[in-house]
Amino acid sequence: MTLAAATELAGATNLAAATNEHLANLSNTLIYSSMAVYTLAFFAYIAEWLLGSRSKVGRTAAALTTDAKKTKTAPAVTVNKGGSTAVLERPQVVVRSAAGARDVPDGPGAHGGDEQGDLYGRIAISLTVLAFLVELAGVIARAASVERAPWGNMYEFNITFSTVAVAVYLSLLALKKNVRWMGLFLITTVLLDLGLAVTVLYTASDQLVPALHSYWLYIHVSTAIFCGAVFYVGAVATILYLFKDSYENKLANGGTPGRFANSVLDRLPASASLDKFAYRVNAAVFPLWTFTIIAGAIWAGDAWGRYWGWDPKETWSFITWVAYACYLHARATAGWKGRKAAYLAMIAFGCWLFNYYGVNIFVSGKHSYAGV
Repeated sequence: MTLAAATELAGATNLAAATNEHLANLSNTLIYSSMAVYTLAFFAYIAEWLLGSRSKVGRTAAALTTDAKKTKTAPAVTVNKGGSTAVLERPQVVVRSAAGARDVPDGPGAHGGDEQGDLYGRIAISLTVLAFLVELAGVIARAASVERAPWGNMYEFNITFSTVAVAVYLSLLALKKNVRWMGLFLITTVLLDLGLAVTVLYTASDQLVPALHSYWLYIHVSTAIFCGAVFYVGAVATILYLFKDSYENKLANGGTPGRFANSVLDRLPASASLDKFAYRVNAAVFPLWTFTIIAGAIWAGDAWGRYWGWDPKETWSFITWVAYACYLHARATAGWKGRKAAYLAMIAFGCWLFNYYGVNIFVSGKHSYAGV
């Protein structure tokens, strides 16, 4: 090789490295920018809750009070038969949801049915869309900086996970599902997730370890990220269900909730709606989580010569699968409705969280690619 050719090759290599570094820095800038826009969306969601009308608050209380009165003062039924009157007592029936809570109407939403609150809610959604697009661009730039899928370490997993979680939320909105009540809780945790990513979990853009060089990276890890995002949405609904169920039970028993509960919890969907939403979300993604574990086993066979070795990540993935299987089975069984099943759902999501954070950071194994 001539000196001129060697110099040209070295220059091209340096240029490629500079371009990669430039894309990595661009990715960091876009992630920080998305955090700034998410913060604006957070304040817009706060405004939606605070400035929305409270005039409609009390729907749940009114519904439960009316239900109680109908139960206690149900009129008798009179039947004329052959010139005489027979009086039949109407049975006292209290209609309950599958979750075991009283059937009450859904709340009006964070905006409380008020035009001003609804305006702030729409602004919040627009900012969420903008932040999502900026964060998505940051993820793509990160991938382009090393020409691979951006799932090689926990920092990349975190920024991709939060992006997919917001995408799931926006997709539900696009499908005309009434999930705007989830916006504030979603954005709050997304900001926490990104804050953790850029501080504790940040890893410089680099190439993959040899074991990850496989097309299974695109199949196995992408499905794991998507499943985690959907499980997260289900967990948010489950937590809100537990609060709303306690609120409804307190009203049904003649209690008086505080101002915070009346102004926030009463605007949420009824506990039965939240319970049904969480169940459907978890049930819908569970088969994909099953496929994720199977795909991981096949990849392990290609990479390490064995399909299953009870590595910590494999073990906790299976524990998570068992936990969600128990939840779905319990939720479909007559004796395990409502709060008991909800507790199982939270335990299952806790297993998923430990499978990601705990195993990756605190436990050593073949899947130790945290990079922190």
